Amino acid sequence: QVQVMESGGGLVQAGGSLRLSCTASGLSLADYAMGWFRQVPGKKREGVSCIGWTGATIWYVDSVKGRFTISRDNDKNTLYLQMNNLKPEDTAMYYCAADGGCYNEYDAPVAKGFNYWGQGTQVTVSS
Repeated sequence: QVQVMESGGGLVQAGGSLRLSCTASGLSLADYAMGWFRQVPGKKREGVSCIGWTGATIWYVDSVKGRFTISRDNDKNTLYLQMNNLKPEDTAMYYCAADGGCYNEYDAPVAKGFNYWGQGTQVTVSS
């Protein structure tokens, strides 16, 4: 009934850009807080960015501030993560998550709190 899917990952050189997209069926993204997470093998999944259901709350992990931008197009029911000036340390599997908590500018979202997840899209940044 509910399906979330990411796209837009790929291989890019350091300093390059990618835009990730997240679409959902059976779920109106405008009604839910949404998040982007990333994970590398052997490490815990970390929050990258999130946006509250009203759009008033936006959070970024410190390492991507000034480089990444989260946005949502309610008419297209699509969530985006624009990633600029990519660095090798950004290499990870990126996941879109729906229906969790995006609390404020300072508090990271909790992966376990999100109810719906995409399959992930790989981002690889070469040096």
